[in-house]
Amino acid sequence: MEYKVNAGDGAFYGPKIDFHLEDCLGRTWQCGTIQLDFLMPEKFDLVYIGEDGVKHRPVMLHRVIFGSIERFIGILTEHFAGAFPLWLAPVQVKVLPITQRQLTYAREIKKLLDEQGFRVELDGRNEKVNYKIREAQVQKVPYMLVIGDREVDGALVSVRHRQLGDLGGMKPDKFVARIQKEIAGKALSPGTQLEGDVCKFGFGAM
Repeated sequence: MEYKVNAGDGAFYGPKIDFHLEDCLGRTWQCGTIQLDFLMPEKFDLVYIGEDGVKHRPVMLHRVIFGSIERFIGILTEHFAGAFPLWLAPVQVKVLPITQRQLTYAREIKKLLDEQGFRVELDGRNEKVNYKIREAQVQKVPYMLVIGDREVDGALVSVRHRQLGDLGGMKPDKFVARIQKEIAGKALSPGTQLEGDVCKFGFGAM
């Protein structure tokens, strides 16, 4: 395979293979590594008995899939500019009652989503709903459920998507089925799914 030697790259244990992931701006970041370590077995005087009955010095293999977790999460956050797909988002759904009158029903919706294992928050503050929507948009929450008197009377939720905007009224079970499907498909954006050998986090083929 083609390779490039990075002279003086600090791989003091032994030969190392670096894997670079490409982000949405075309920049590459070194994450995964596979490295031979001739140093530590020597330092710790490690040996094993071979088939010939003689002591041998092992060669240690360091294998890191994504590099340090802190580096990988940083790259991942920058790649998505904080707008994580639904299955990765820290908060997947925000429930936004328009007034205090809808708080009881809003709590029921939150409880339903909690029980299904979704990461959901209820914004029950006595603020204008447009303010709540804007704040959820700034926080890059994938879905917002706006609840007014019409939704309470019809046992509905008014669904708003971060990118697609207003999706209209929906029965709660239909909304649950929608986001379950989106999460199961590991979609990177609405209407897309992972295919082939595309890296799971959207960096492109490895």
